[in-house]
Amino acid sequence: MGNLVVVGADGSPSSLAAVETAAKEARRRHAELRVVYALNWPVGPMYAPLDTTPLNRLVSEAADRARSVAPETTVTEAMVAGDTVSVLKAESREADLLVVGARGVGGFIGMLLGSTAASLTAHSRCPVMVAREESADAGPIVLCVDGSPTSEMAVEFAFAEAALRGAEIVAVHVWLPDHAPAGTGVESAERLPAQALAGHAEKHPDVTVTREVASGEVREVLIEKSRNAQLMVAGARGRGGFTGLLLGSVSQALLHHAHSSVVVVRGQAPPPP
Repeated sequence: MGNLVVVGADGSPSSLAAVETAAKEARRRHAELRVVYALNWPVGPMYAPLDTTPLNRLVSEAADRARSVAPETTVTEAMVAGDTVSVLKAESREADLLVVGARGVGGFIGMLLGSTAASLTAHSRCPVMVAREESADAGPIVLCVDGSPTSEMAVEFAFAEAALRGAEIVAVHVWLPDHAPAGTGVESAERLPAQALAGHAEKHPDVTVTREVASGEVREVLIEKSRNAQLMVAGARGRGGFTGLLLGSVSQALLHHAHSSVVVVRGQAPPPP
């Protein structure tokens, strides 16, 4: 795991929960934590100067909350001019994990209600965690497996995260028999998770893995699986049941309705700096 976790702060209860979650993630990784507020304010001669004192206090309070959760973690704070998506996408270039709250105010109006979430999760240069206030600290990490090459990094992330948390992994593959390609059946559906996990279990022998194959409507199955999970992990794009993930209804359903925090991992490594 890397050396920097970035969290978006906006003063809402949801973002404070995200700050606490990010502090725990930084502590697990022995990483630095950067608390960022995106300053959505027009600049120019026609606009009055912005009094940033309340915002400075907001960011400082968020950073203090992080320090209280992880006192041994180095925490820095920043206000960065720009819209939320642009600011956090830029921050993701140096980060190993980007954390945002499930709901927000101010700079995060509409977060996870439209293109903001889809843009962040589809274009961030690092994994994006959408932290939920009600997410449990116990239970398995549910890994959404679809067998696509782009899900490989999601599998890798899930194993590394499980090792850090001392958690089990439940690898779930959802298929719709009525929509399966001709010639495929339950046997091939059951082989897919095993193929996706091949090699990773050997790298992390201390992580317990359970494979599950479920038939049904993908969104409903995954949302139900999230009830007892401490984290859901999915790739940014996939095939089969995950076609168009983060571009369609499956991703929106997960981001809106999962009972646990959700991590979306892109299918390609960040470019070198």
